[in-house]
Amino acid sequence: MKLLLPYLSNINSIIGTIFTIFYLYQFLFIAIPFLKKTKDKNARKMCRYAVMISARNEETVIGNLIESINNQTYPSELIDVFVVADNCTDNTAKVARKAGATVFERFNDMLVGKGYALDFLLEKIGYDKETCPYDGFFVFDADNVLNKHYIEEMNKTFSNGSRIVTGYRNSKNYGTNWISAGYALWFIRESKFLNNSRDLCHTSCAIGGTGFLVHRDVLLKSNGWKFFFLTEDIQFTVHNILQGETIAFCEKAMLYDEQPTTFKQSWKQRMRWAKGFLQVAKKYNGKLIAGSFTKSFACYDMLVTVGLAYILTFLGILGNVLFLAGSLISRDPRFIIMALKSIGSAIFIPYVMLFFVGGITTITEWKRILCTTPKKILYMFTFPIFMMTYIPISIAALFKHVEWEPIRHTVSKSVEDLEKSK
Repeated sequence: MKLLLPYLSNINSIIGTIFTIFYLYQFLFIAIPFLKKTKDKNARKMCRYAVMISARNEETVIGNLIESINNQTYPSELIDVFVVADNCTDNTAKVARKAGATVFERFNDMLVGKGYALDFLLEKIGYDKETCPYDGFFVFDADNVLNKHYIEEMNKTFSNGSRIVTGYRNSKNYGTNWISAGYALWFIRESKFLNNSRDLCHTSCAIGGTGFLVHRDVLLKSNGWKFFFLTEDIQFTVHNILQGETIAFCEKAMLYDEQPTTFKQSWKQRMRWAKGFLQVAKKYNGKLIAGSFTKSFACYDMLVTVGLAYILTFLGILGNVLFLAGSLISRDPRFIIMALKSIGSAIFIPYVMLFFVGGITTITEWKRILCTTPKKILYMFTFPIFMMTYIPISIAALFKHVEWEPIRHTVSKSVEDLEKSK
């Protein structure tokens, strides 16, 4: 073991070098919005849309979402709202119907998850090219609320030829605590410095769970919504990129959603995400590797987004643990000190990098973040801690059986309340 210690002492340098090589483009993406601006689009057609909402025991919040849809600047006669009340035991269906939505109730405790609920709802609505009246299908979560121009702006991008479009994901409860802020800042960063930059570079964006629009023909090609992994959004993204689709981004289409506020809730949700990423990696990584050479940069982008971070993180932790264990066994003070310094740098360097990412996102999106100034500053410092809690979650996901569980939503705010708070 002692013979391996000199090699293990370089584990952080090796992992850091590999990480830099593969992820450097994401840091370069940060510069793109400052160098290039999105060109304004005009609508070429007023398309007709079906809005799909999957809801499970969401009576507290679903009314606000439907109200925000009803109050869109886009012609209401071109928007129909459909809700699947999925295994509900509350008044979700009643509240949604009262708000004006067409509601289908689903009771199936065997096929559980958002993917199954969306597929059920899509079959009820119908998407056949000859009979379906809708050009596209929006997908929202029940806790969302939309800026009044949301569908108008999405239609501009969609009617100009983009068959899948995602919008800007903001938060209703950024300022509640460091957990909700950690989520929200990550999604804002994903919107501004990942999807926005991808779109400006004419490569594909990624769907982030909610707030996206899909052309009917895309659903026809996949025979409905056949994405049932724990992260059905990432599965949908990777599948369509491999099919040659390019997912566009519409920065002016802003929605607000609710983030978990307790660590227990957060642990469960991110455990599901981590397991879902592993599912996607297992099924698609081979195709993404091949596609990185033969198809598009988007395949490479999804490859490193889905799978590589897991491998590098696991190897980094394993290497540092072995280095410390070997040093303690050898009882050589030099190696013990080196091992402790190695672990310190393995914590400090990622913290600094994440602080930079969170800091620049906070500063550039300052006016869009619904939070007091002291909290905005504080949560720049807690953001790296929140992100680093993914490490034990990701490791646990390797060994734990995970099933889909709903997240309880309680923040009942209209979009008017949120806009006033700015």
